[in-house]
Amino acid sequence: MSTTEVRLLRRERIAHATTAFHFSKPAGFTFKAGQAVDLILPGANAAEGDDGRHAFSIVSAPHENELVFATRMRDSAFKNALKDLPIGSAAQIDGPFGALTLHRDAARPAVLIAGGIGITPFISILRRAASEEPQRRITLLYANRRPQDSAFLAELQRLAQENSGLRLVATMTAMRDSGAAWPGETRPIDQALVSEIGAALGSPVYYLAGPPGMVRGLQATLAAAGIDDEDVRVEEFYGY
Repeated sequence: MSTTEVRLLRRERIAHATTAFHFSKPAGFTFKAGQAVDLILPGANAAEGDDGRHAFSIVSAPHENELVFATRMRDSAFKNALKDLPIGSAAQIDGPFGALTLHRDAARPAVLIAGGIGITPFISILRRAASEEPQRRITLLYANRRPQDSAFLAELQRLAQENSGLRLVATMTAMRDSGAAWPGETRPIDQALVSEIGAALGSPVYYLAGPPGMVRGLQATLAAAGIDDEDVRVEEFYGY
């Protein structure tokens, strides 16, 4: 893969301690919804890589005219450099790469399971589906601690209202620590919930994205629910 120049257009806070960064999209750059790139910052000496490199799933859909990345902001050399990057500054991307893309058989349902910032590849997938396949049967299980921690929640709720094929099951597992009300689910994504969703859909393909510990736990949950490994696709987020 070769690097391509992009420029920072704007940044926005999208949840507690979570920021989306909007970059220009190079002419002719193509990718599949769910894929990622390495973002390389000029002059950064990040702990994640000597050349200031960090992998990010692409939030924007392939048909959109920007490249958007979203991340939890923490005190690392790379994140601080990204936070301080002036609007209009140049950076490099390397990619795309990754295979967390929807299966081709649109008649077979998909279950997307995301924890926290693991939602990012699924935003791209759902935006593309809303544009091209609004009837495609997709269920999204999205776990966060509190509503204020939930990136893109309002957009997901809107997409579920507007697209008959999409069902959103958002759950907040630490509402005792939240000052905001939440009328929806509060249980963790466990074997009972997974089995309930799977039984309603028949034989879906499952997609998992989130912190490595959560992904490993979800893989065990799916196995306990009798789901074959061949029906599970995984993306782990390191250093998110």
